[in-house]
Amino acid sequence: MHTDLPLLFTFHFYLFGVLAVASALLFVTRKSPVSAALWLVNVMFCLAAEYVMLDAHFVGVVQILVYAGAIMVVFVFVVMLLNLGHPSETSDFRSKGTRLAAGAVALLLAAEVLTLMRQPWPQLASPDVPDNVVRPVAQTLFTEYLLAFEVTSVLLLVAIIGAVTLAKRGTQG
Repeated sequence: MHTDLPLLFTFHFYLFGVLAVASALLFVTRKSPVSAALWLVNVMFCLAAEYVMLDAHFVGVVQILVYAGAIMVVFVFVVMLLNLGHPSETSDFRSKGTRLAAGAVALLLAAEVLTLMRQPWPQLASPDVPDNVVRPVAQTLFTEYLLAFEVTSVLLLVAIIGAVTLAKRGTQG
């Protein structure tokens, strides 16, 4: 934990935890698969923020790139190919109350970012963290686990091809 901003750190740690849990609840209660996928992306971003706050920067970046980026793009792509849901069901913001609440949260977050930008940035990295934390992970991944890594990528490719085949078969019949 950072010694110069413990209260601010604790507040944001719990804030991102509550946002992750709330987004997960919204994820499982949505009727539209596209809306559910977007709430799951929000969960992934909140978890990445938690990892970064715990000085696991590499894990936080991998969380965003792999889960919130690649896997969710594939998921949304498959959902769109299968044409699940109707356009009227894809919006979670149907009433003016939810739009006003979303706008208020956006203004609050913008004010917080502006407040944090005025203050000098604290030293986030611990002095005992080595400069290159990616090298041991990459070396192990691309030597010892290279076969599993490549098999996983081929499996994802086959899943996408299967989804496209199923989607085409559904539109022809």
